[in-house]
Amino acid sequence: MLCLSFTPLLALVLGASLGAAFPQDALKKSCSLSKYQFLVPHELKAVQKMKEQFEDIMLLSDRKCNTRLFHRKWNTAELSVPDRVMLVEAELDLATAMLGLPTAPGFAETRQRPLTFLTQAREDLRGCMAMEAPSHQPSGKLRHWLQKLQTAKKTETVGCLEATTILHLFQVLNDLRCTALREQCT
Repeated sequence: MLCLSFTPLLALVLGASLGAAFPQDALKKSCSLSKYQFLVPHELKAVQKMKEQFEDIMLLSDRKCNTRLFHRKWNTAELSVPDRVMLVEAELDLATAMLGLPTAPGFAETRQRPLTFLTQAREDLRGCMAMEAPSHQPSGKLRHWLQKLQTAKKTETVGCLEATTILHLFQVLNDLRCTALREQCT
């Protein structure tokens, strides 16, 4: 009889002590980018609709933009996984900043779904970076591109950065997919 009442008590004590040893937050957090390997069609359609609407707006404006920020001599697949995460995080930082800018009411509504999606992807990437490679130093290729990004932020107009970013969102999404695959991709 003593043995039967002691077993549940022992299980309770062991469970509590293991719970203290492994905090629930540590157990719940993991770096899973698998949901970005195959992007959901309605997310892609929302980005395409926004891009098309923006291109129509651009035809009516006189925005001249010479930045070649997204024209790189290397492919994302050439980077290590931690470099890819850093690249995509920087691209998503720029994209969410540009999509968050004030704009005409009709276009603001069109931007909302892509902005929400890209913001979530950025937060997921930040979690992975903090867990997997918190002190990773970028390769020479990536470091050069990050410097180019910082220079563009200082020297280009907001309109130019916005146009460049929106027109290259599918490249950003492909870089995100490539990062989620965690292997060589094209």
